[in-house]
Amino acid sequence: MTRQASLALVDRTRLARLGCTHDRQPYIVPMTFAHDADCLYSFSTFGQAISWMRTNPKVCVEVDELITIENWATVIIFGRYEELPNMPAYSAERTHAHALLQRRPAWWEPGYVKTIVEGKERPLEVLYFRIHIDQVHGRRGIPG
Repeated sequence: MTRQASLALVDRTRLARLGCTHDRQPYIVPMTFAHDADCLYSFSTFGQAISWMRTNPKVCVEVDELITIENWATVIIFGRYEELPNMPAYSAERTHAHALLQRRPAWWEPGYVKTIVEGKERPLEVLYFRIHIDQVHGRRGIPG
């Protein structure tokens, strides 16, 4: 798929899989997102993925569209994590991320869903971030 066709699929998709690594161990989580220019915008609460991306900002995002077993498309994005902290210097970027995300239905899920980690409820403090897109690779299955 071309870059344009791949990003068109990204634009019409609402859920992706975000992959990160720490000490050569991969970890994958679902995320809702919005695409603008050369970035994906999302948010989460603090957990393993955020901790790992702070240590190693190189990430991979997978978006797919399955129509039938033979008619499908998958886009893989390689990029870099950047947190948008709740600080005055990032106010415009956080506002932009929020504005993009709220255009999507149920944009706060799964990142802001009550979660129990090791028997304790995880605090629901919103962390906005963006993924700077470095590479985009798309593949499509063709029926027949």
